Amino acid sequence: MTYEEFRRHLGKAGLTNKEFAEMVKINRNSITNFKKDGVVPDHWAIVAMLMGVMADNALDFKEPLGRIEIDQKKARGNAAKGRFGGSKQIDLDIGAVNG
Repeated sequence: MTYEEFRRHLGKAGLTNKEFAEMVKINRNSITNFKKDGVVPDHWAIVAMLMGVMADNALDFKEPLGRIEIDQKKARGNAAKGRFGGSKQIDLDIGAVNG
């Protein structure tokens, strides 16, 4: 799905990018990345389309979604200082090595 079509479905659902991101617990910057790429991942395209269709048919999607416990997604690409790619690395005590 194109980003424009995604936005059209969100518009039918009465949602802004920010409201959609908060509702499905994704980083708002992810939606900005969709715009930059021009396409939306299939799973978010399906969600947006269903929201738009439900709104067109006067069906409430906010209340049922509000009952689901969704964990906030962690931002990817944010590595801690001295860590590669945010991987779970253990600290090595390099000073203890006798060379």
